[in-house]
Amino acid sequence: MVVQKVAIAIHEGVQALDVAGPIDVFAEANAFVGAGEGFEVLLVGASRSPVRASNGMQILADATFEEASGGFDVLLVAGGPALPDRAPEPAMQNWLRHAPWRASIYGSVCTGAFALGHAGLLDGKRVTTHWQNAQKLAERFPAATVVHDRIHIRDGRLFTSAGVTAGIDLGLALVAERYGHPIAVAVAKRLVVVAQRQGGQSQFSPYLSAPADPESPMSRVQNHVMSALAARHTLQTLAQHVGMSARNLARHFVQETGITPHEFIERARVDAARAMLEANDLPLKAVAFDCGFGRADRMHDIFKERLGVTPLQYRASFRHEQETPR
Repeated sequence: MVVQKVAIAIHEGVQALDVAGPIDVFAEANAFVGAGEGFEVLLVGASRSPVRASNGMQILADATFEEASGGFDVLLVAGGPALPDRAPEPAMQNWLRHAPWRASIYGSVCTGAFALGHAGLLDGKRVTTHWQNAQKLAERFPAATVVHDRIHIRDGRLFTSAGVTAGIDLGLALVAERYGHPIAVAVAKRLVVVAQRQGGQSQFSPYLSAPADPESPMSRVQNHVMSALAARHTLQTLAQHVGMSARNLARHFVQETGITPHEFIERARVDAARAMLEANDLPLKAVAFDCGFGRADRMHDIFKERLGVTPLQYRASFRHEQETPR
């Protein structure tokens, strides 16, 4: 193997962790591979002058977009809080348009997906981004299929990741792809990442869709569902619980949370099942029953659809990481 050349695009207002997370993963990985291997990271910007990150710190580019015209093994664009609401600077946008020809693998961390979208690189692809901006990404780039509930996704040569610290997960996935899972786990332990999250894992708890008013009928519906996941919940039974019509409940629930009651119930059940699969060795049928799926095969189908892995694969990934010798 040879050194893997990695280019990370930075810009004014970049999220510092979107840059530092992957870089630290690659730097730690270099300690576990042989001489002449590992990762060599180049920060690329509009100029060699420092850019001010969103947290106020300054980051210096190693090369300009014009200078970084050669080929790379990996090319990533880091996100930033302003990217969902404005087009990237022209120099970066022009450079990213050629990403498929500049790199074997290319992609984004967090809201860097918006920069890829403006460069025309998301069309026809399955992608993800920070949960808070996923809907906006879907609206702005309708030719892309935005998956709201993933840590990272690979579609061909394109990698995209969820928000902020998910750049660490993306970096670990790239390390695992190049040098194998054991080295990726060793790097995760060095970085004190307690559980190296897989791409199929949910990036958020169902409570992130909670209404602002904890006493509102919608909060009461959510609390009712979470306190009785194994029960059978329908729109009618939930509406009766808060004294509303089914139609009004459905409308107000979407207005206040951004998702339907059915979506919330399914997210809550998946989240609870994930916690049980990580924590114990109960039979799958017991997990399915306790979390409201009813049957193990239904839980299997929902996990495959939402997370891209089966419940057994999900549990095995955690057992593998926990049992890997230090």
